[in-house]
Amino acid sequence: MLPPLADLLASARVVALPMHTRFRGVDTREALLFEGPEGWAEFSPFAEYDDAEAATWLAGAIDFGWQPQPAPLRDRIPVNATIPAIPAERVAEVLARFSGCRTAKVKVAEPGQTLSDDIARVRAVREAMGPEGRIRVDANGMWNVDEAEHAVHALNEFDLEYVEQPCASVPELADLRRRVKYMGIPVAADESVRKSSDPLAVARARAADVLVIKAQPLGGVTHALQIVTAAGLPAVVSSALDTAIGLSQGAALAAALPNLDYDCGLGTASLFLDDVAELRPVDGSIAVGRVAPDDGALARLAASDERRDWWLQRLGRCHELLTSA
Repeated sequence: MLPPLADLLASARVVALPMHTRFRGVDTREALLFEGPEGWAEFSPFAEYDDAEAATWLAGAIDFGWQPQPAPLRDRIPVNATIPAIPAERVAEVLARFSGCRTAKVKVAEPGQTLSDDIARVRAVREAMGPEGRIRVDANGMWNVDEAEHAVHALNEFDLEYVEQPCASVPELADLRRRVKYMGIPVAADESVRKSSDPLAVARARAADVLVIKAQPLGGVTHALQIVTAAGLPAVVSSALDTAIGLSQGAALAAALPNLDYDCGLGTASLFLDDVAELRPVDGSIAVGRVAPDDGALARLAASDERRDWWLQRLGRCHELLTSA
């Protein structure tokens, strides 16, 4: 059952987390937190998302706060380091924030940058991690098929674990996958799952080898598990630049997967200068379990009145969409 809006508002806190480095166009990550019968949950669709898309995120947050979650199969989740689209000379500095992580996801195809920038960044990661480190790259759908094929060839020398969302559409992913299959580099789908009205289309089209899944954007842990089961593909659980509260939901999802073949993208707390609770990687993993925000952190990281009101209004609109669905 959908809780009344008043129940969400009763504990709602809006926070603004400063970041070490600009990431995904964001210098400060905002989120709305609230507490349900099962514990704290996070509602944090990015500001540019419309209410219809954001409402699915709210459904995922409510599920985590109001419903018991699937039983965990593991108590710690191995995680990757995340390298923003930074100059190559800063790579070692950023990697140092991810204690013990032996996998790195490297952002590529950043607007305003070139493939040469990507190559230099990935090379710096390989040099810092050594031959045994695992490297995956994420283009956020910014390449066309020819650009993606060229980039995969150029990056192949760095022994990529997979390339994430190299192109925007499912047909493009399928085409690229056929073109690079002989190279042995898997294609992973993120936006083609979480932003699609049909998250299984990418699997039916054989357009990906791996699914990147996120609990909140997919409507909660249970629904995300159903998608993975129906797709029949290995899954990597990732975050959407979540606070520690959202990361704990991602950890609950990763802990419930029958198989966890890849390190998860749940170490992103290390990208923040401050957080509402502590859930940064330790020895390359994070703990599974409910997380509650620290009262002092809630006060310290409180968003401005203007931004708080914006989020509360958005919460109300999205709740109305869920009520009328």
